[in-house]
Amino acid sequence: MPDLSQRLNQFKPSKIAQIFALAAELKEQGEDIADLSSGEPDFATADHVCEQAKQAIDQGITKYTPVDGTSTLKRAIQAKFKNDNQLEFKLDEIIVDSGAKPLLAHTLMAILDRDNEVIIPTPCWPSHPGMLQLCEAYPVLIKRSAKNNFKLRPLDLDHAITRQTKAIILNSPSNPTGAVYTAQELRALAEVLLEHPNIWIVADDIYEKLLFDDREFFSIAQIEPKLMNRTITINGLSKAHAMTGWRIGYAGGPAKLMKAIRQIMSQATGNPCAISQVAAVAALAGDQHHIRQQVSIYQARRDKLVTELNKAPGLEVSACEGAFYLYVSCAGVIGKKKLDGNKLESSTDFVQYLLEHHKVAVVPGTAFEYDPYFRLSFATSDEQLDKACQRIRTACEELK
Repeated sequence: MPDLSQRLNQFKPSKIAQIFALAAELKEQGEDIADLSSGEPDFATADHVCEQAKQAIDQGITKYTPVDGTSTLKRAIQAKFKNDNQLEFKLDEIIVDSGAKPLLAHTLMAILDRDNEVIIPTPCWPSHPGMLQLCEAYPVLIKRSAKNNFKLRPLDLDHAITRQTKAIILNSPSNPTGAVYTAQELRALAEVLLEHPNIWIVADDIYEKLLFDDREFFSIAQIEPKLMNRTITINGLSKAHAMTGWRIGYAGGPAKLMKAIRQIMSQATGNPCAISQVAAVAALAGDQHHIRQQVSIYQARRDKLVTELNKAPGLEVSACEGAFYLYVSCAGVIGKKKLDGNKLESSTDFVQYLLEHHKVAVVPGTAFEYDPYFRLSFATSDEQLDKACQRIRTACEELK
């Protein structure tokens, strides 16, 4: 058999995908798994969105579209950016892709060369550094402090910038911590970036609508318009609109960059699903009341989980500000022994212990470049969350 690419020797498989696979395997074996590993809303896509998709099928809207999305959808995105974020883009400054994840990958392919450096605050979403490996670029991981709610400080950003720095990725609300940058915090970061005009800014705003405790969302180009010519603001429908399977991501940014991304898409992918694009117009332009209802439910789940998990010996967690994740410190259980006498050495050990012995699926902090923590998602039913909390407490109480 011919050899595979040498790139794979450096490319790490997703630890989240590994947890998904093991949890799925146990479920197939008949195990009752309380699965808090997946960042997928448990709500159904809104009825008015589904209805528009059905009509699109009936009307025969099943053919190719422009590679970067229809003009109808781009106009809906244009209005969304203006109304929600006070960002004004021309139609050639907007792009649509088959999800925010491939759009992030295509963006990085368009801006990075071999050995470039990209600043990524940690804890971070595993695919952010993973995508850099595909581009033969390097992540510069800045470890944020839990005392600062895992937010990047201007001084740390300034110290991390080198001649090789080509970009920075900012994710707010954050996966996995749920941290949300305020306008003042973004302005302070923007002041540093204004001193370095050759750095691209990739704003991953996919959790924008999922904010708690009446917080307000800000994106960095909105806060500092002088950065508009080198910022790409990426968003999508998966999280807020519960449309993970529809695969629609979109972005606004400078025309030069959008042209480059289109060039990559024309060879690598092709257009996003035509039916999904019709549904996306309905999602963006239609009633948003269902999102507010979902956020209210998420916040109630968050509050209950924080209370219950802090009762578990060795665990500590604070309320997240957005998204639908809690990033839980398990420092207090590291070094303890299971009933079989084996010692827990890391969050990976603890997560494996939870899954194999107590049937709870969460994701270890090693996946997010920050230990000893684990991430759990509360985008699932109250029944599953209650079951998981009880099992996690029992698991912690059994440790010696």
